Amino acid sequence: MARTNMGSDHDKISDNYMILRPEKVSLCDLIGILVSRNIASKACVVPTNPREENFKVRWFMVMSLSGQKLLQFFSGLMSKFGSALETWLNILSSNHNLGLLLLRFLQGCIIYLFFTCKVVVPKKTGDNFLSVIGHLDKRVELDKNIKHGDCRYYAMLCAMASKFSYENKAVVEKTVQDCWKMELLGFYEFWNDYQKKRTTQAFMFQDKISDPDTIIIAFRGTEPFDADAWCTDIDLPWYDEFDMGKIHGGFMKALGLVINRGWPKEYEQDSEKPLAYYTLREELKKFLKQNSRTKFILTGHSLGGALAILFPAILAFHEETQLLERLEGVYTFGQPRVGDEKFKNFMENQLDKYYNFKYLRFVYCNDLIPRLPHDDSTFLFKHFGTCLYYNSCYRGEIVEEEPDKNYVFLRAMKTIQRFLNACWELLRSFMIPYMEGSDFAETGFLKFARFLGLVFHGLAAHNPQDYVNLTRLGFPDDIIIQASRKIYGKVSSSENI
Repeated sequence: MARTNMGSDHDKISDNYMILRPEKVSLCDLIGILVSRNIASKACVVPTNPREENFKVRWFMVMSLSGQKLLQFFSGLMSKFGSALETWLNILSSNHNLGLLLLRFLQGCIIYLFFTCKVVVPKKTGDNFLSVIGHLDKRVELDKNIKHGDCRYYAMLCAMASKFSYENKAVVEKTVQDCWKMELLGFYEFWNDYQKKRTTQAFMFQDKISDPDTIIIAFRGTEPFDADAWCTDIDLPWYDEFDMGKIHGGFMKALGLVINRGWPKEYEQDSEKPLAYYTLREELKKFLKQNSRTKFILTGHSLGGALAILFPAILAFHEETQLLERLEGVYTFGQPRVGDEKFKNFMENQLDKYYNFKYLRFVYCNDLIPRLPHDDSTFLFKHFGTCLYYNSCYRGEIVEEEPDKNYVFLRAMKTIQRFLNACWELLRSFMIPYMEGSDFAETGFLKFARFLGLVFHGLAAHNPQDYVNLTRLGFPDDIIIQASRKIYGKVSSSENI
């Protein structure tokens, strides 16, 4: 049945939006936006309202445009540096350690005349070539102590899937099929109609051991040296989608917003330019048709988490009732805010009245990203859903909003608290294998990231390692059952969450 009463509005672009075009911005435009309320005269801004009275909004427009312009300018340098770092980490990993790598290099030089080099250099498309994110946490196996029937099972599986969403197809295929004994249904690179390139990634796999069997879609988050992904994150201007409210423009574009058309319910795609939402919607319909009991789950870390919760929002907008009734849950890790209070109310209405799926939002300690964009009088972004907040000892609690919700940088006491917490996390990285077992040993690269966290507190706390850990070590053990009681009123203690 129709839930949103959108009628023919499916095929219209939003009646209230603001689009930024960083490729067209000039210094004069930036100054003009700050000093003049008439923003429609600037080629780099496409608004429905020609005037913007709020100076703070205009200031953040300038910050967003400047940031995107700088990222585009340095995108090549960022990519080259990231590629070099990634290659070096993989060479180091494939040769076990720095000492052995140097020994093999010397051996290769000595016997160069025989054309035999001892240094192992993995291929970038190979199943042993990890991303920078992958070198923070090299765990591959699922936790053997968390099995089907354990309330933590799907949270643990989704955390691992979100972590592996950053890897190449060969790594994902080997992990899902050989290690997890599940079926990889697809690995996707999607077109962004505004960035004019494939910048959104996801993979889909099926857990046939569970009853009923479950399909999981994991969206990739923001890679550290991917300028396009960072541009998506800071592309703050919005689309006010009719009865849905204002939604983060960059996330909408990454999910598959059609340029000049918005979200038409039916859209004939170019096979060379597949859009995330439309492709995954049709893929789900195809696979779910094979078994009437099959459910599906959406998950992601960081930007991936934002896409995971926006996907069912657009399904609701398009009145895709049959798909939404098969949605088991949405699990996000370190997810940023995606919309305003009107969007929050729209989604809570869908969750409470119409569709019986779980939305669990995991937040680790001082992670900066869930506190962005700000929930204040300028941005008005709001979180919704059930928030499971974990401190740096992995003790969890169910909260309406994570503490320090806007992460104010210049408060002296907060800064001291974050620094002391970062010191503890660095110390913990050396202690945790002795406290919890070798499976929780941290890589040297992660220890280095923890060291940087003494200065960049909120970013170091955003790494997927801590989100995997909190699904395995988090206590009390039944916190996810408590969260489900909050959603449904009651739940069986044996239910997979």
